[in-house]
Amino acid sequence: MRLRVPTPPEWVAAVLADFDAFLRDHASNERKASASALAFVAHYPDRSELVERCIALAIEELTHFREVHARLSERGLLLGPDTRSLYLQRLAGHFREGSGAYFLDRLLTAGVVEARGCERFGIVAAALPAGPLKDFYRDLARSEVRHQELYLDLARVYFERASVEARLDEILEAEAKVISELPARAALY
Repeated sequence: MRLRVPTPPEWVAAVLADFDAFLRDHASNERKASASALAFVAHYPDRSELVERCIALAIEELTHFREVHARLSERGLLLGPDTRSLYLQRLAGHFREGSGAYFLDRLLTAGVVEARGCERFGIVAAALPAGPLKDFYRDLARSEVRHQELYLDLARVYFERASVEARLDEILEAEAKVISELPARAALY
């Protein structure tokens, strides 16, 4: 998946200037990603392929949460309170009504969010000095590729390819606008 706009350089500068805040936010996002995968399971229990794949994804995301928490603990930091993501709120504002349209939009938006996470973890990895933290973020970027593909694959399982591609194009355009309007801060999104 090709994002329409790259993350601005100001974002990585904000992350590096307050890496502790970034780690707290990252941990929160991993926990929320696990919960989101489980929400798909809860809302679509009759879709067996989705259920199986989203359970596995939820476990992987929860493992990432544990790994980020370990890095927080190594720094003597505690988890921060969850905050609402303006990025995710604005993307959710593009969800259409109707069960099929809403389902497709949720799958595709989840894929786009994973694609943005992949890009940003790669940027963080490139900016960090050699060592375990750099390796950790490089590995996370790779896993995000699989996650975005999972959501796109599921969309193609349940919807016609042409409608998936057309709607994905619209969501990518909306995401580009959202990213362009948000201020740079020490947070994943």
